[in-house]
Amino acid sequence: MATIDSDAHVIESPATWASMAGDDLLYKPVTVSLPAGEAMDGRPQRQTEFWAIDGRLIERERNIGLDTDRGAREMSDIVKRLNHMDELTIDVQVLYPSLFLRPITRNPDAERAINRSYNRWLAEIWQAGKGRLRWVALAPLLSLGDPGVVRAELEEAKANGACGIFMCGLACDRQLSDPYFFPLYEIAQELDLAICLHAGNDALVVHDFFDKADGLSKFKFPVIGSFHALLMREVPARFPNLRWAFVETGSAWLPYVLGELGRRFKRRGKRFSDDPMGDNNFYVACQVNEDIDYIASVAGRGCLVVGTDYGHHDTSTEIEAMRLMKEKSNIAPGLIDDILDTNACALYGLEPETVN
Repeated sequence: MATIDSDAHVIESPATWASMAGDDLLYKPVTVSLPAGEAMDGRPQRQTEFWAIDGRLIERERNIGLDTDRGAREMSDIVKRLNHMDELTIDVQVLYPSLFLRPITRNPDAERAINRSYNRWLAEIWQAGKGRLRWVALAPLLSLGDPGVVRAELEEAKANGACGIFMCGLACDRQLSDPYFFPLYEIAQELDLAICLHAGNDALVVHDFFDKADGLSKFKFPVIGSFHALLMREVPARFPNLRWAFVETGSAWLPYVLGELGRRFKRRGKRFSDDPMGDNNFYVACQVNEDIDYIASVAGRGCLVVGTDYGHHDTSTEIEAMRLMKEKSNIAPGLIDDILDTNACALYGLEPETVN
């Protein structure tokens, strides 16, 4: 059985924007340094380096996992990253961004330029990683009025190792159940790319409302809310072959939210599925500290995956998640194999023989 890290990260650096040329250079993120302690938004800052993007300053190195080498987490030394994966008993990592967990821009031209450069950078990483570094692509969500632009970007990403499409729990100031995103979901279904909701918030007002200390409300609850809204509005039924991932929010909330959905469907006089996760191709990244056996008994054993959150340092990070999962004595080995291999392959459309 293979061991697949379903949620690892890259940390963006100036190399991320190296492919930007021509008109795209107008939107190239640049590093801005501020003296430590200088106040922003009325609060003192410990961060001294920021990305300047479309009039916003975004902290450049917040939530960095110092248990990883800079070259490995920024992908300037891919051999070092692969060697560390070997030490952690990881065969394949699925890479998520770090910068894009928050609002970046509302300028479609800027978004296309920035996303395009990020996707080219990940394509190069995939090529150098010899199949072990898969990734989720950035789609130009502000350009969904022109689906051809979105399709072209995602077709190239798919051809270069992408296995999913990255989205925050809120995107473009909308919930993910909004019909605005239906063209994206249709393209994703046709290209066999999963829609991957990662802890994050791309709604300007909601993001800026919450204090920095309230990461739970700012980043994680939006994913849980979109899970609920997608099922309540029966969006997955419109795209029956599309797979959905809910990542870096844990899974202990699943029994409560599924029970709540059942009651709400009943009040509407509608039947709620006996297997809502399987029927809707929903997958959730669990955490090793959770009661995984109980969660699987409620939600089904075919819906859980797990990730390390490699490169970050927060409540979801567990650099040794793969080893700790294998050592768990309170759940059946078969369920562990499902989480580490079978379910992850199904979610990301990986061929088992390519990861063994």
